[in-house]
Amino acid sequence: MILLIILGVIYYCSYRIYHLYFLPSTNIDPTGKYVLISGCDTGVGHLLAVELDKQGFHVLAGIHNLDNFSALNDKLSPRATVFRLDITKQDEIDAVFQIICSKTNTLHALVNNAGIADGYLIDWTSVETIRRVMDVNYFGAVAMTKTCLPLLIAKRSSRVVNVSSISGYVSFAGTSAISASNHALEAFSDCLRREMRQWDLHVSIIEPGAMRTAFIDNLDHRIDNLWRQLSEVVHDRYGDIFFHNTILQVKNSSVIVGAENPYKAVLAIQHAISNSSPAIRYRPGWQSTLFFLLSYICSTQIMDFLLNLGEASIPAGVRHQLSE
Repeated sequence: MILLIILGVIYYCSYRIYHLYFLPSTNIDPTGKYVLISGCDTGVGHLLAVELDKQGFHVLAGIHNLDNFSALNDKLSPRATVFRLDITKQDEIDAVFQIICSKTNTLHALVNNAGIADGYLIDWTSVETIRRVMDVNYFGAVAMTKTCLPLLIAKRSSRVVNVSSISGYVSFAGTSAISASNHALEAFSDCLRREMRQWDLHVSIIEPGAMRTAFIDNLDHRIDNLWRQLSEVVHDRYGDIFFHNTILQVKNSSVIVGAENPYKAVLAIQHAISNSSPAIRYRPGWQSTLFFLLSYICSTQIMDFLLNLGEASIPAGVRHQLSE
């Protein structure tokens, strides 16, 4: 275990030194270049839209809730355009495509940032919830990419930036829906990059760990709401003690307590958009780097052991089985 920690520290330091001193800085002139971003209501998408606008790009920002229009639009220059965009609805994607075509015949970058992380334990999560997560995180990104592809390959050196997460390569307990959707998005991104190589379309994947956003801050409340909606049968199967210990485990986990500044993800996306040689994968922050290293060097059995350390108390149903 100590050796793993030492290797993790060495890897992380090497990774940071490379990014600070050897990764090429931004070198693309933003003048006249259009960037489409989904999921700009809050969090990383909101921050990214503001930063790219300051940088000089023509920002096309999609928001899901029009109540968030002024909060974003008031921070942007007249170059930017903010509109409603539900990426699970093809008619709204098509409407946005027409807006873009009225402004430009090329798209410098598409940032598939919109995403949700509903659900928790598989036994607590409905199939409908899992489908909804896949619809947004995977099929939504696919629909956006396919619709915008003609504008992206109308000129060389455009790029698609898909915002995945650490769950795209490490499947934590309680993340089945988002892990499945992120794994699918990673595979789609790899295929897209290889298929579009001759068109010189760059495809980058952003794989951050937990970021200090409203979602992380309210995670325990979301789990509490999910628990309240479960049937009495499921409540009896797990018990109140297990539920309360689960809430404590989530609130005190190193991943949540160590949630990082979302600007780290913003900077990674900015680099993917603004550099002539963007990286294929960006792992901003210590969590993403550390867990990638662990997943790379550890067997499945060791990863199971490490990820199950400090797990919640035994479910009531299991205690009953053990007592028989």
